[in-house]
Amino acid sequence: MNGRKLPDGGVLYDESEDTDDDIEVESDAAASPAASIDWNEGGKNETGLRGAELIAEFVKRLPNNPGVYRMFNEAGDVLYVGKARNLKKRVSNYALGKVHSNRIARMVRETANMEFVTTRTETEALLLEANLIKRLRPRFNVLLRDDKSFPYILITGNHRAPAIFKHRGARARKGDYFGPFASAGAVGRTINSLQRAFLIRTCTDSVFETRTRPCLLYQIKRCSGPCTHEISDAGYGELVQEAKDFLSGKSQNVKAHMAEAMNAAAEDLDFERAAIFRDRLAALSHVQSHQGINPAGVEEADVFAIHHEGGISCIQVFFFRTGQNWGNRAYFPKADPSLSGAEVLNAFLAQFYDDKPVPRQILLSETVEEIDLLAAALSEKAGHKVAILVPQRGEKRDLVEHVIANAREAHGRKLAETASQSRLLEGFKETFKLPYVPQRIEIYDNSHIMGTNAVGGMVVAGPEGFVKGQYRKFNIKSTDITPGDDFGMMREVMTRRFSRLLKEEGKPDRSVSADATVDAADRPFPAWPDIILIDGGQGQMTAVRAILEELGITDSVIAIGVAKGVDREAGRERFFAPSRESFSLPPRDPVLYFIQRMRDEAHRFAIGSHRARRKKEMVKNPLDEIGGIGPSRKRALLQHFGTAKAVSRAALSDLMAVEGISEAVARQVYNHFHEDAAK
Repeated sequence: MNGRKLPDGGVLYDESEDTDDDIEVESDAAASPAASIDWNEGGKNETGLRGAELIAEFVKRLPNNPGVYRMFNEAGDVLYVGKARNLKKRVSNYALGKVHSNRIARMVRETANMEFVTTRTETEALLLEANLIKRLRPRFNVLLRDDKSFPYILITGNHRAPAIFKHRGARARKGDYFGPFASAGAVGRTINSLQRAFLIRTCTDSVFETRTRPCLLYQIKRCSGPCTHEISDAGYGELVQEAKDFLSGKSQNVKAHMAEAMNAAAEDLDFERAAIFRDRLAALSHVQSHQGINPAGVEEADVFAIHHEGGISCIQVFFFRTGQNWGNRAYFPKADPSLSGAEVLNAFLAQFYDDKPVPRQILLSETVEEIDLLAAALSEKAGHKVAILVPQRGEKRDLVEHVIANAREAHGRKLAETASQSRLLEGFKETFKLPYVPQRIEIYDNSHIMGTNAVGGMVVAGPEGFVKGQYRKFNIKSTDITPGDDFGMMREVMTRRFSRLLKEEGKPDRSVSADATVDAADRPFPAWPDIILIDGGQGQMTAVRAILEELGITDSVIAIGVAKGVDREAGRERFFAPSRESFSLPPRDPVLYFIQRMRDEAHRFAIGSHRARRKKEMVKNPLDEIGGIGPSRKRALLQHFGTAKAVSRAALSDLMAVEGISEAVARQVYNHFHEDAAK
């Protein structure tokens, strides 16, 4: 576990929760790592006090310094993370009953412990607060729901012929990064146009080094061919610099230079060369024409607008870099309906820039309370001055109005989707005569080819649609299952899923109804499913119910089977629910469409997981099974012998002749392919 020293002497740790190797999270929704602080105040609550009385005891020992505080419930879960210019004054408000809403009153009542850390300045407290909220996700904070990183354009460094790539994730590779872009599609379209404009390679270094003649991209004028020196290194370097200048905001200079070169070539009657510059100029115009609005007065800025209505907040953000619009994205942070739009936006901004580069200018649709503090904190984080403005007139105000309109439209779409999902879940309850509206539905499906590379898939749906961060896949491992035995595979998936759930969460108490005083938005997404949908008929359901009875959870989970209809025709499915005969739904029933959509999503996920596993098996190399043979030795063996099959046939003396392969390693490789060698 690695720690990072904080300015006040505390330590910030990142911890990764251990998980089974064969249970994986859907890749586009990876969870944020948990974090904890070595706090310099607080500790275990041994007083027996709760709520305001407990907080009053802590206030007696608090300093008049800036810092961050955490509030815990009796189970040890973090309820709230807050920051303060003066810890003593801020926390005393809770003890004195100075609360602003029923939600905060509930938070105070549930508080069973508190912990504190002091910082040198309020800006440090703000940055630390944002870091902790994103990682701990406290129930009573405004939470940024952001499960995807932004893509960037990378022009690599440390190579005689730099390449241009789409990049997402940590910036570990040396080179120049340009972004963020709102979507991978926007990056792909921009790179395609930049290839035509600047003829920069997109091949990997390994492919580049092995080329003996130009590839097809050179033939169709999408690459200048630096691999085989169709262009000099100096000439290629000029193309790369032009691309960097264009992406760095000097697009007009680059286009002017190309126009001059085109005119000069035309005057010299070198029309072929002039046509090359003409095509490159057209490609650059194509890049900018696909950027939407491009205000001349906004070189580098992020523009935020919020629309707050009906208990849902939508924050729309547009990215402008180099005078170009690089896309937009809508966010729906989890926030109490009683909070104003300005309060939600204020809490959102610090979390948003916790792991993203900060532009020199941020434009907002409305003034936030801590705008000066936020600007100071972001300037400190970015290493350059950051201006946060709320434009009132002119071109920038027009731009903000445009973003507000987009926020309003996205908000309307979200409200419609949420209302539709609520109606579908209510209809699901009525159709299957359930005692309550389901909050978590798990759908299971298996995928294999003749029993090989078998995978079980689980997808999850809730009040807000599919919850991809909860998807799981199960690699079928049992050797007792006959290849192609769907019943056996489902038994293994069910056993592993619910045995682990019992171990980690315990058996749910279905006799206790949800607290009516707690808003639905405040309740955490349940770990236990209310319903499990199985893609199969009576046979599958018999296997599943046997497992549920064996684990003693038949009263905790309702299992429903969905069998394909006659001739496997959609709309004629049969449903197998507990304590009733199988039945079908009318072909145009909205609940039927809802179930079909969930089943299709489970099928898509299971098929995708199976194909990924099958592809991995297909490219598996026999050398991977030999202990002590890492990438370097594997590469050396393959370069020397050509194929893994040739390695398996090589004599011991031939293996020892390979550079980097010692006698011990050579004997290990030889023994792996010759069972009688060690006898």
